[in-house]
Amino acid sequence: MEMISSIAVALLTFGLLVTFHEFGHFWVARRCGVKVLRFSIGFGKSLFSWRDRRGTEYVIAAVPLGGYVKMVDEREGEVAEEDLSAAFNRQSLSARTAIVAAGPAANFLLAIAAYWLVYVMGVSGVVPIIGAVEQGSVAAEAGLEPGMEVVSVDGEETPTWRAVNQRLLRRMGESGELSFGVLYPDSDLVYESSAELDRWLLGAEEPDLMGGIGIEPYVPVIPPRIEEVLADSPAERAGLLAEDLILSADGIAMTDWGQWVEYVRARPGEPIVLEIERQQNTLTIELTPALVTGEEGERIGQVGVKVVVPPYPEELVREFRYNPLTAFGEAINQTWTLTVFTLDSIKKLLTGLISPKNLSGPITIAKVASASAQSGLESWLGVLALLSISLGVLNLLPIPVLDGGHLLFYLLEWVKGSPVSERAQNLGFQVGVSIILGIMLLAIYNDISRL
Repeated sequence: MEMISSIAVALLTFGLLVTFHEFGHFWVARRCGVKVLRFSIGFGKSLFSWRDRRGTEYVIAAVPLGGYVKMVDEREGEVAEEDLSAAFNRQSLSARTAIVAAGPAANFLLAIAAYWLVYVMGVSGVVPIIGAVEQGSVAAEAGLEPGMEVVSVDGEETPTWRAVNQRLLRRMGESGELSFGVLYPDSDLVYESSAELDRWLLGAEEPDLMGGIGIEPYVPVIPPRIEEVLADSPAERAGLLAEDLILSADGIAMTDWGQWVEYVRARPGEPIVLEIERQQNTLTIELTPALVTGEEGERIGQVGVKVVVPPYPEELVREFRYNPLTAFGEAINQTWTLTVFTLDSIKKLLTGLISPKNLSGPITIAKVASASAQSGLESWLGVLALLSISLGVLNLLPIPVLDGGHLLFYLLEWVKGSPVSERAQNLGFQVGVSIILGIMLLAIYNDISRL
C-alpha cells in the first residue's frame, strides 16, 4: 500500500510539473492565433484522449516523463490552405518567442503559487543552535562554540537550520571567507566571526554541509523509552514491552536514545544485560541484538524497537505566517533566490566544483517527492516548487531541443534579420539530443547507484 501511495504521489508531482509547463505553451499559442493539434501529458501510447470544439486533442499517455504541445507547422507536414495563417512557423518572431518562453515561465509561476500557499499556511523551522563543534574544523577556526545560535551566514539571516543549509549550499566548491553571525545563550549581542574556505567540499559526491564545516546541530535529549516492539524481533523474544524505559546496558547508564542505538549497533550477536523501568518497577533483562548488514555493508546490531518521540520544545521552533500580500512578495523572493542558486549550481557542475554524481534523475526525484508528501503538505509544496524552478531553468538552457535552444535560434534570427537555416537547426538539434541523452543516462545511472 505504501508503494502504491509513493507511486501515486510521484505521478501527481510529475504530472503537475509537466501540465503547467505545457499549458504555458498551449495558452500563449492560442492567444497568438496558432492552431493546436494536440496537448499531451506523457509520451507513447494514449491512455485517455478527448477533443474540444476547436479540434485540439487532449491526451494522457503511458510514459509520464514529459509532454508536448503539437501545433500546426509547415515544417512538420502539409498544412491546409485555411490553416496557413494559424501555422506556428508563420507567426512573427515576437509571437514565436513568447510561445516558447511561456513553458518555463509557467513553471516559475507554479513555484510562486506553491510558495505563496506555503507562506499563507505558515512555515516552521528549528532554531539553529550549535550542539557540538569539531576541533580543527571551519567552525572551530571561526570560534563557534556549543550553545551559540547561528543568526546569519555571509551576512544573510538564518532563522532556521534550513536557512543555514541554503546559505552553505551556495558556497560548495568555493574558496574565500565564510562569515557567521552568532548569539551566545541569553544574550542579544551578535558576535561576528569568519573562517577561510579552501575549495570547500569540492567534488563531494554526497556533501554533508554541517559535517563539512564541523558543526553538529543541537538536538534535545530523547529518553530511551520504547514506543513499539516489532513482532518476532530480539526485543520481543527478550520480553521488552511498549512504554519500557531503558535505564542501563551492561551497567552503563542510558540517558539518550542515540546513545542506546549506537550501543546496540556496535554489538551484533553479543548479549546485553539491560536494566529497565516498567510501571515504576525496575527489571533486569538479557537481550542479544540480531546481526544485520548496514547500507555500506557493515555488520551492525539491531533489536527491533521504536522510540517514543516527545514533542519538540516550543522554544526551539520558529513559526512564520504571512498575510496574502506579504506572502506573495516572499514567494517571489524565494523563487528568485532558488533560480539564481540553480544557475550557480549548473555553473559549478560544468566547472567541476560540484561532482556530477549529485545529478539526480526521475527515480531520486520520485523518492524525494514521495518522502516530502509523507512529511506533510508544506513539505511537498516546497519540493514541488523547487522541482518546478529546476524544470524552468533547465528548459531555458541554450541547448537545441530545449526551449532555450529555440530561443537561442530566435535571438540569432533577430540579430541577423533572417531565420537560422534549416541545416544549421537540424545539426543543432542532433547535438542537443546527444547532450540531453547523455545527461539523462548519467542521471539515471546515479539514481541506480544510490539504490
